[in-house]
Amino acid sequence: MRILYLTISLATIGLALAARCDAQALGGLAGVTIVDRDSGAVLKPQFYRGEYWVAGTPGARYAIEIRNRLGARLLAVASVDGVNVVSGATAAWDQAGYVFGPGERYQITGWRKSDADVAAFTFTDSSNSYAQRTGRPANVGVIGVAIFRERPAPPLDAPPMIAQPPTGASRPTESDSNAPANALAAPASPMQRAPTTASKLGTGHGEREYSYVRQTDFVRMQSRPDEVIRIRYDSLDNLFAMGVIRRPPPAPPAANPFPSSPDRQYVPDPPG
Repeated sequence: MRILYLTISLATIGLALAARCDAQALGGLAGVTIVDRDSGAVLKPQFYRGEYWVAGTPGARYAIEIRNRLGARLLAVASVDGVNVVSGATAAWDQAGYVFGPGERYQITGWRKSDADVAAFTFTDSSNSYAQRTGRPANVGVIGVAIFRERPAPPLDAPPMIAQPPTGASRPTESDSNAPANALAAPASPMQRAPTTASKLGTGHGEREYSYVRQTDFVRMQSRPDEVIRIRYDSLDNLFAMGVIRRPPPAPPAANPFPSSPDRQYVPDPPG
């Protein structure tokens, strides 16, 4: 399996942004935030009917920022709109992802095109999303990060062992007891969305950007994720229409207690 390890300095995002990201981060083993790269704003998650939502600005570039909170390496398999961000395959847990060292932080800024560049994530009309353009529109509007712990290396003096599955063993199912206990907000059935007045937001295949990584080996502790972070997104207008975010009340018109009194005049600027 092709796994990617990050070689870029993970301390380049700045202390102020790092603090804001941590305050808005979702997840336990890893903190996940969505960052508007054009404004620098961390998109505040809104909890609504069992799911977390963020409001994206159409046309803006964004990043999925992940911080490893463990004292050991972990693997983050990330998907956007149901598509693996590394391989472009329809997303599944057992696919390629990014490996983070203890405490490391990194922004995934786009669809990986090679070990040296990505195509930027951009908020766009769903009809222009990468998922819909490649014939997979069913999951447009959701970002997922599956977190895996690493299996410890065996002691050097221990004899080699080959794990054999027990007779009649079957693949784990959704109801198995080893499902991630701290997985965030994945409802049993898709939420019925209220009608919206604007087109749904998706993620486009933006301009190419430099982003360097290298490959490494990683053996997962188990076949199922230790944690799954799920974040849905749409435009602010659509989140208002769905009731995810309450529209602020209109400001009352300004009132003048002395409407018939002239304003005091001072020296005006010269012409030009």
